[in-house]
Amino acid sequence: MADTSKQKVIKLVPENLLKKRKAYQAVKATQAKLALLEKRKVQRGQSLKFRRLEEFQRNSKSRLRDDARLRRAEQRPPPPLPPAKNTLAFAVRIRMIKGVSPKVRKVIQMLRLRKIFSGAFVKISRTSVNMLRTVEPYVAWGFPNLKSVRELILKRGQLKMNKRRIPLTDNTVIEQHLGQYGIICLEDLIHEIYSAGKNFKMVNRSYALQS
Repeated sequence: MADTSKQKVIKLVPENLLKKRKAYQAVKATQAKLALLEKRKVQRGQSLKFRRLEEFQRNSKSRLRDDARLRRAEQRPPPPLPPAKNTLAFAVRIRMIKGVSPKVRKVIQMLRLRKIFSGAFVKISRTSVNMLRTVEPYVAWGFPNLKSVRELILKRGQLKMNKRRIPLTDNTVIEQHLGQYGIICLEDLIHEIYSAGKNFKMVNRSYALQS
């Protein structure tokens, strides 16, 4: 008769070891999936983009420099507002923003300066001046006169309609798009921008300056 007292002993694996195995398997599966996607890109003719260590170091230095500059600016007294006659500013992005502080990147996006050498009109207020001070190393700004505003809009102004950009050459199109704000021609548009009137925000969103 067989000895039934001897039973097979099953070794138990600790729970923390099981968790580690499961996490390791998930990481390996993700890596394999990414490798397959990159392989498919290469097969389709898309080249792989490698980032060197120097680029990470450069981006880290830029971010730390921005953070230190913003901390120093917070400790200083707020700058005085420009004279009351200056109600409009024009900002131009002059530098790349790769690796900058997230706060600086967000302000540049709010100013609609997504490309280098792109420009935008800004209505002067305490908030807008602080935003311009935040991005000063990357953006140049000043106070344009009426002649400069007219030339910028005439030469580079484009009306945004249905995800398209139309040159500002037809007053009929301007009236159809901005007539609800009392703007029926190009001169009305220029006057509204230069005077920073009550409809400045809506009008400023309705057109773009070609970079």
